Amino acid sequence: MAWDGAPAVAAVSHGVAALAFAALAAWLLRRGWRQRPHARLMGHAAAVTAVWAAVLSAATASGEVDGITMLAGVADALRTAIWLAVLLRLAGADRRWLACAMLLPASAVVVASTQGLSPLWQAGLPLASSVLGMLLVEHLYRGAARNTRWGIKFACLAIGALFAFDFYLYSDAMLLRRLNPDIWAARGIVNALSAPLLAIAMARGPAWTPALRLSRQIMFHSAALLGAAMYLMTMAASAWYLRYVGGAWGALMQLACLCGAALLLVAVLFSGAMRARLKLFIGKHFYQGRYDYREEWQRVTRALADDAGGLSERAIQAMAALVESPAGMLWLRREDDLYRSVTRWNMPLPAAEESPEGALCHLLSDRGWVIELPEWQRHPARYDHLPPPAWAEGVWLVVPLMLDRRLFGFICLAPPRTAFQLNWEVRDVLKIAGSQAASYLAHRASADSLSVARQFESFNRMSTFIVHDLKNLVSQLSLLLANAEKHKANPAFQEDMLQTLSHSLGKMKHLLLKLRRDDAPDAVAPLQLDQLLVRAVRLHASSEPRPSLDLRAAGLTVLAHSQRLERVIGHLIQNAVEATPRSGQVAVRLDAAGGAAVIELSDTGHGMSEQFMRERLFQPFVSTKAAGMGIGVFESREYLREIGGQLQVASAPSQGTTFRITLPLYKESTHGQEQAAGG
Repeated sequence: MAWDGAPAVAAVSHGVAALAFAALAAWLLRRGWRQRPHARLMGHAAAVTAVWAAVLSAATASGEVDGITMLAGVADALRTAIWLAVLLRLAGADRRWLACAMLLPASAVVVASTQGLSPLWQAGLPLASSVLGMLLVEHLYRGAARNTRWGIKFACLAIGALFAFDFYLYSDAMLLRRLNPDIWAARGIVNALSAPLLAIAMARGPAWTPALRLSRQIMFHSAALLGAAMYLMTMAASAWYLRYVGGAWGALMQLACLCGAALLLVAVLFSGAMRARLKLFIGKHFYQGRYDYREEWQRVTRALADDAGGLSERAIQAMAALVESPAGMLWLRREDDLYRSVTRWNMPLPAAEESPEGALCHLLSDRGWVIELPEWQRHPARYDHLPPPAWAEGVWLVVPLMLDRRLFGFICLAPPRTAFQLNWEVRDVLKIAGSQAASYLAHRASADSLSVARQFESFNRMSTFIVHDLKNLVSQLSLLLANAEKHKANPAFQEDMLQTLSHSLGKMKHLLLKLRRDDAPDAVAPLQLDQLLVRAVRLHASSEPRPSLDLRAAGLTVLAHSQRLERVIGHLIQNAVEATPRSGQVAVRLDAAGGAAVIELSDTGHGMSEQFMRERLFQPFVSTKAAGMGIGVFESREYLREIGGQLQVASAPSQGTTFRITLPLYKESTHGQEQAAGG
């Protein structure tokens, strides 16, 4: 390979490197350092590097071009061989690894000693050796325990710099078919800068990795780096060929090829499907088990314990990462003992629910299966010919979330990015991760319930203070009454008395509106719904918009407390009026369906989003009003459940809201005993 550099600059640069590494070798090989771990090995490597730099310095100073080319190739191969041996020894590799690693430097010696070979061979083998060196440095650092990286980081940085600069030098030479004189001249100085870093690292007395352990993560990162290096070498050779045969268009074709290759490489490296295929290939052909259990357990635990984002979505993502799935959704058991979808990740939520006695929940809870939906559809006999869920279109796996041997919920996952074979190992890992996710989700639900209980306690404490204010008002009125016997004929006293009474009455009304309680909250009686709705709508007759009433069924009777049910309906009407502009409409309808009374309250207001209704609408102490306490809708739903009814809501932003109340009809038995229909 042609070399036309400045001999004096290169000779001085390599001379500085020779002095630096000679001093390092003398320091490491002195008697007091021989007992330190790997001090002699590092000292011998520094001595060989010093000899390499001195030989190249002398050769470049002589000006013999052919001698420089041959000496550079042979000396570089020997220097590369000693540093590869150092890295393998530090990583605890056996002789087989060492013999395999020495094949590249040995081939480079043969190529450097042979005249007339292609420049691609002369630069390609040293380039491959530098890539191998960078991979070993990466393995050494990644394989070390975190508490030992403090001692080895400078050594990894120094040795990595030696191989990284060689990669830069020979990749440029492979592309341009000659060694760049400026890069060559700077090589000695760059190598000399590594000597102080090695001295610092050895002074710290590092603890090196005891054995060469190729974990899945190390293999994956190393394979990706090696593949990227081979790809870049191939693209560089292609670009050189295009420049060679392209004539006037050669330079343009070369640059276009290099830029396109770089963009394609970045796209491939960021492709989740390609990463999934590479992990599957490594796990299938290099390891007996599919998973590194320690690594996977730590990853799942970190994902669930992370504070960023919602816990439900993180649980889906942690489970999906185990099988390379790009999407999923979480189903949890709600207050009515039905399982509903609560969170999604890259997948739409179905408007469906699952009963605990259904086929899906039976297979998940009683058998503890990780269900593969395509297999269920292909082989229904394995699932006792039970029908698969109708909503499960596009679902691949259903993973149970077991807590205390009960089904807490389940996670549905979309098909993986690449072909993925399910076996006992995958299913066991998914079950264990599902139990871990269930414990975190249950802990979060308990924490939320405790927070609500504390808020109710705070609310009760606030009520105590209000009662204290009422006591003060009563005392004030009692004092007024006592003074009235003495000063009732005094006009000034009469005026003060009227002002005091007016002020006290206003405060008492305000407090009573907040603390109003029914005289007999548990006393229920048959109620005519049409009469109750007439009263509730009449109370809002002066509101804008004015609510309308449509009695499609008359004479419907339910069993409830009159004031509490009227307060529930009045609260929903008030909310509808406040959410609707004056030009809008608020309608109340009464009908009967399926042995039950149905009350619908509709408005044309601003509406609510699906996420708000699912996560916040029925949560206590959550209100969109500036002065709201956030317990009205929550209290309404709880009371309707007490009397056997239901409260449902349908809404969309800018399209209005409809609340639907369903109450069991009251019927009187032939013996005169009161009962609710269906009760």
